[in-house]
Amino acid sequence: MESLKPAKNLVDQTYEVILDAICNGKFKPGERLTQEDIAARLDVSRQPVTHALVLLKAQGFLVQTGKRGLMVSEVGTSFFREIYEFRSAVEPLAVRLATRRLTPQLIVQGQSLVEHGRNRAMAGDAGACLQADMDFHSFIYELSGNQIISETMRLYWLHLRRAMGEVLRHPGMSIKVWQEHGQILNAMIRGDADSAAELMYSHLVEAARRTGILPASSEPRGQ
Repeated sequence: MESLKPAKNLVDQTYEVILDAICNGKFKPGERLTQEDIAARLDVSRQPVTHALVLLKAQGFLVQTGKRGLMVSEVGTSFFREIYEFRSAVEPLAVRLATRRLTPQLIVQGQSLVEHGRNRAMAGDAGACLQADMDFHSFIYELSGNQIISETMRLYWLHLRRAMGEVLRHPGMSIKVWQEHGQILNAMIRGDADSAAELMYSHLVEAARRTGILPASSEPRGQ
């Protein structure tokens, strides 16, 4: 990690840098983190580090382990399975709501997101591809007009970065993801909310299988 320059909101910067290090694997599951070490690496005082670590602990990225202090939480398959079960129920609803609110201007925006993601996948840029994936789904959340969906999924996507980062390091899988995104958007453009919702559900099941969260032949519980 590079040192940080003083800024207006140093806590947010510190939080984002530590979170990135957890999600991209620089900080491994089970690794112990100390305020002193991180403050020295980032060339900041302990205060912003303390606030950032408290927030990361509250969000489940860090766990308290007695004398050893804070450690990076393990990537638990059951937790990610539960996220995908939640997504498989919520995101088809989000895409139904979003389809009704689609305008010509928003169609262009959605097509631009898909094109950008596809180009990043073709280039093999895993980091940019993951960000583009998050941007596409966030586009649908915001377009749904449901603030609860948007706010809830924002937190869960932080955790999903840890799982999806492994998948999107494989270019072939990334390209498949963007083919599915394009199909979802095309159904929305046609005004076919039912098909868009079905495609979203299938996309999420396949995403869970690609990450190994679901076995190849299984469906999320409750379906």
